[in-house]
Amino acid sequence: MGREKGGFWVGLAAAVFYPLTGMLARREVSHGERIPRQGPAILVLNHTSHLDIPYDAVFVHQQRRVPRFLAKHSLWNIPFVRRVLVGAGQIPVYRGSADAKQSLRAAHQALRDGKLVVIYAEGTITKDPNGWPMHARTGVARLALDNDVPVIPVARWGTRDIYDHYTKKFRPFPRKTVWIRVGEPVDLSAYRGQRQTATVLREVTSLLMGRVTEMLAEIRNEPAPDQPHGTPPAAAAETGGGPAGAPESSEVDSAGPGHGAEPVHGSGRDATPAGDSAGPVNDSAAPVHGSGQDSTPAGEASH
Repeated sequence: MGREKGGFWVGLAAAVFYPLTGMLARREVSHGERIPRQGPAILVLNHTSHLDIPYDAVFVHQQRRVPRFLAKHSLWNIPFVRRVLVGAGQIPVYRGSADAKQSLRAAHQALRDGKLVVIYAEGTITKDPNGWPMHARTGVARLALDNDVPVIPVARWGTRDIYDHYTKKFRPFPRKTVWIRVGEPVDLSAYRGQRQTATVLREVTSLLMGRVTEMLAEIRNEPAPDQPHGTPPAAAAETGGGPAGAPESSEVDSAGPGHGAEPVHGSGRDATPAGDSAGPVNDSAAPVHGSGQDSTPAGEASH
């Protein structure tokens, strides 16, 4: 099966990201064949560094797909970057404004058009001092429930070893390794058709990010925290341990595509075998490694 066409700007981004990411780290990908080669899908990932987007973009591109990221709208304020983002069909995320509704609506439209949408459910780089996924927003649950498409958890580790957002330390040497592990599509059939109450949204968010956290623990070969960083006491009490759900609402969540948007029906959950995936990706089981990260407190920097 051929590669999804992305146009000039996607090609330009690939021409920059491939050598940049390859110079800084080896990429070790497990189960890339679980990414559907065509049709709509949602990838749910953890977020540890500003370098996540280049590595995730290359990883998705190597699976012959063009990623549509939900990214901070401030990136659109940089003239040349804005041109690339618009040309490549990326989706700005607005928070705390009247434009917040547009983000998930745009993601919904992308899925309706058969695109692959990438979402960092935490909404920003994790504030967990050891890089574990933190308490996530429920926008990912709304997007997943409003669209009958494969929802695939993906865990990635290693980018923070290259650049740590909170310490501002850039460590290009020695060359690092970035591990990416793709999970099976998450079965949300028990939740589809239900009213999207705060409880349902928290449960679905917990389920999705719980899968991401489980795979990250496998990559790191160490147990995850009992509760994600930033879990409100009420949510922690409800879950009784393990990954908790996201807040009941957020600026973006309050205007999910379920509000007047047409649902999307995708191509089902069976991913086409990779076979012909491009690029120097090791698609065998990812090596198991620890954090390899200085446990520098992340602080509470806001974005």
